[in-house]
Amino acid sequence: MKRAVLAWGAALAAASAGAEPVAYTVDPAHTYPSFEADHMGMSVWRGKFNKTTGTVMLDKAAGTGSVELTIEMESIDFGLDEMNRLAKGDGMFDTVQFPLATYQGRLEAFQNGAPTRVAGTLTMRGIARPVELQVLSFKCMPHPLFKRDWCGADARAVIRRDQWGVDAGKAYGFKMETELRIQVEAVQTR
Repeated sequence: MKRAVLAWGAALAAASAGAEPVAYTVDPAHTYPSFEADHMGMSVWRGKFNKTTGTVMLDKAAGTGSVELTIEMESIDFGLDEMNRLAKGDGMFDTVQFPLATYQGRLEAFQNGAPTRVAGTLTMRGIARPVELQVLSFKCMPHPLFKRDWCGADARAVIRRDQWGVDAGKAYGFKMETELRIQVEAVQTR
């Protein structure tokens, strides 16, 4: 009996040691980077981006991984057509000259099999700056329809938007601190 348990443990350890990162495709129907920005201290404006693609690499056994997201800036949605038009203009995101924003990062500080932060770089308006995301929740389970592994997370960070050249309203006293939220779901790639 003892030999069987030891053999089983050795086989399990060998399988874990040989594990490789698994690729996941970001589900654009369940991934919405969003933000909250000050409006002169009077209110908080909230917006999201409706079109995001990307990949996640995850090695659960090693506690490592990476994420790459591409956000179509033209898909910005404040829920107000006039604000959407202004945000797409050259005074804010300038979506004609800079149609995409990207985030690339490493999953880090795993606890109980889940990352608690992402150390990465946000590139927006042609400017790349480090942004560390705090992972508020992370969960994987079998997808009920696709029968493949499915992971989801909610992450946040606070940035100064003027560091990326988005300084609209700064002269009027708008605070530049902006909260980013990235809600993401990804399904294991076939």
